[in-house]
Amino acid sequence: MPLKFQLFILAAPVLLFSMVAHEYAHGYAAKQQGDPTAYQLGRLTWNPLKHIDPFLTVILPLMTWFLGNFLFGGAKPVPVVPRNYRNYKRGDIIVSLAGIATNLVLAVIATVAIVLVGLLGRAVPEIAESCAILQVMLTLGMVFNVILAYFNLLPIPPLDGSHVMKYLLPPAWAVQYQNLGRFGLLILLLLFTVGGRAFGMLLYPAYHLMGLAIRLTFPFIIPSQTVPNPFLGLA
Repeated sequence: MPLKFQLFILAAPVLLFSMVAHEYAHGYAAKQQGDPTAYQLGRLTWNPLKHIDPFLTVILPLMTWFLGNFLFGGAKPVPVVPRNYRNYKRGDIIVSLAGIATNLVLAVIATVAIVLVGLLGRAVPEIAESCAILQVMLTLGMVFNVILAYFNLLPIPPLDGSHVMKYLLPPAWAVQYQNLGRFGLLILLLLFTVGGRAFGMLLYPAYHLMGLAIRLTFPFIIPSQTVPNPFLGLA
């Protein structure tokens, strides 16, 4: 089986879980702030089928992986009604940042788990190869969650970061700024396709953080005989 396809089989469920966790966090935070919309519509669930968007969750990851040599996507946005928040501004900010915070927590958990799995694999050689493959998945999880967190912080409507940025602008500017959300997907696609080096530079802080995590876990990595870890070159 080609290595690229092997990695996709390992990466796809990890990315899906990370995206579902992001959207679940939005729905849960909204409910805590007084908006039960996601819960009432059955979207406050870990069932991935409820969060799948044909383009964001299926087509985009396939395109980016097999045509662009990286994997990226998104889940169907959880519906929220901000006017239901007990405090509109505070609720909007909390709900918007909840997904980002969840991805950062998952990135930390994945990093710690890489170390623990490495120690387990060395202590029990019989399961070393299984541990090595699990470490590949955990490394992918760390990378995906750092990228998802940082990417959603970008102040491009309708990304989560824009819900914080709009409160830093004068009201008239904030309205025009939010109207850019109609073109948000097009802007993001242009960044992906023609942004090239500029987009890579924009994501440099995320790459730096990933590199730091990989260097910290590198001494605990168990080499796999079947699926090499694609990120060890960053160590």
